[in-house]
Amino acid sequence: MIKKMTLLPIKKSLLLISLSVFLSGCASFGKGVAEAFLEKSDAEDTRACQIRGKSFEGIAPGLEKSQGKTKVLMVHGVGDRLPGYSTEFLEKLANELHLTAKSSSYKDIKLMSFSDPEEKLGDLRISRLQDENGNKELWFYELTWSEITREQKALLAFDNSGEYSFKRAEVNDMLKKFSNDTGPDPIIYLGKSRDLILRSFAQAFCWMGKDSWDQIPKDGRQGCDFTNVPGASFNQDEFVFISHSLGSRIAIDGITRMVSLLESPEKKSTIRTINKVKREALQKKHVQIFMMSNQLPMLQLGRELPEVSAQKADYCQVTGSKYTSRMFNETSIIAFSDPNDLLSYAIPQDFSEKYLDSRLCINVTNVNINVAKVFDAFGMGKMANPIEAHVGYSKDDRVVALIARGIGGGHTAPLVKEKCQWTEINDQ
Repeated sequence: MIKKMTLLPIKKSLLLISLSVFLSGCASFGKGVAEAFLEKSDAEDTRACQIRGKSFEGIAPGLEKSQGKTKVLMVHGVGDRLPGYSTEFLEKLANELHLTAKSSSYKDIKLMSFSDPEEKLGDLRISRLQDENGNKELWFYELTWSEITREQKALLAFDNSGEYSFKRAEVNDMLKKFSNDTGPDPIIYLGKSRDLILRSFAQAFCWMGKDSWDQIPKDGRQGCDFTNVPGASFNQDEFVFISHSLGSRIAIDGITRMVSLLESPEKKSTIRTINKVKREALQKKHVQIFMMSNQLPMLQLGRELPEVSAQKADYCQVTGSKYTSRMFNETSIIAFSDPNDLLSYAIPQDFSEKYLDSRLCINVTNVNINVAKVFDAFGMGKMANPIEAHVGYSKDDRVVALIARGIGGGHTAPLVKEKCQWTEINDQ
């Protein structure tokens, strides 16, 4: 009888914490009270890593090109972020790619809209990394769009004050503050701020087109016009995108918006200044988008179909009737999802054809990976910390190795060969 009475409060606590995490939204709540109950490491790492789809190169092959640079754009998910949020991930990525030499200082641009110079579009921090011989070079662009939603989220600031928070239990108060920070972002993105966030993405992409480090200002509020972007960068440089949760929707929507504006001369936008030569250069490119904690299926709910869908053959095959109107030659989406991440989903086989723009020529590779360890929860059954399952991707060595070196090519990391299983599918 005593044994049952002592276990009951533990079971109730576990249930409450799990439900609270599920309801609280997305992004990092970090380690805290929940982990005091949930974390129990196994001596042997038996976490799954299953890859299903086409091979992908990762970042490494682009670094070996004799001309051009490799440029990586990072787009964060929900929750308030400050510039520098990707530092830990960037350091792990740099180590995996053996880029040990870093520019003495990063460049930090406050993004500006040409139509309204007073409009805030967020922050773009740019770091330059090289190998010890200076033969390989990577430019890393960290986009922080939180500034756009911060003012609207201040509407809930009263709920975080002592006037209301002192009435809550300690754990519930932490979860409520977390929910107030992360929950509003997907809702705000559905409103008028969506256009600002997508313009922020377009500005970041424009700055990726600069082919000289000296062309990028060190700081200040700046705007980028595609008219001043050298055509050589589109021809020679490699473009890679990395995103987390809502950031994946932003990346896809941002690229799709650019395609639509290019084909709509009546719409006023600096994107239309991409001339025919630059457009043709983009159409030869193979772009990779790495989506951590992929949420595209969930974030498609309630949205209209894209402007152009179910026409992949017309746009992406050489013999297609609209082949010259595509955006890229190929877009590889590598979608990472932990099955114990309550807010993450794989991309079904027919999803891209119906719900993603055909002009991007998308193929999908799903990575089903346990970034959080599964353990025995006090004899109640197997369990994984859902918080770690959602935020742990950028810290996982296998995820970093896959982004850095891909799979199925000559650069695949030994760790991936040892820990991951790959089922190759080429007909997507």
